[in-house]
Amino acid sequence: MLKEFRDFAMKGNVLDMAIGVIIGGAFGKIVSSLVSDILMPPIGLLMGKVDFSSLFLTLSGTPQPSLVAAKAAGTPTLNYGVFLQTVLDFLIVAFVIFLLVKQVNRFKKDAPPAPQAGPTNEEKLLTEIRDAIKNQRH
Repeated sequence: MLKEFRDFAMKGNVLDMAIGVIIGGAFGKIVSSLVSDILMPPIGLLMGKVDFSSLFLTLSGTPQPSLVAAKAAGTPTLNYGVFLQTVLDFLIVAFVIFLLVKQVNRFKKDAPPAPQAGPTNEEKLLTEIRDAIKNQRH
């Protein structure tokens, strides 16, 4: 059983997938930083100095001055600003993956067309019968 597991784990597809997951996780962190540290601050500035990560609604009806204060007080909150950042993260990652797959597909060579199969035994026999009938008429 251990040998079977080792054979499974060492297959190319499993290793490729593991590498993809690790690189994808690191790439996700880079994109999250890009969104929260580079893109959202100028967007927030243009929208009137809004910090998207601090946009929230309290669900208890008790007003809180900030998201940090609400969490410290144990107030249930709806953190729609964090959600907006996460959606933007996803859209950027999805777009980059789309571009990557598009480029990889561009460089893939199309498989050569399958060779035309010769006539089957039935077709050969029918051809012989047809030719024999033609020869009898002439």
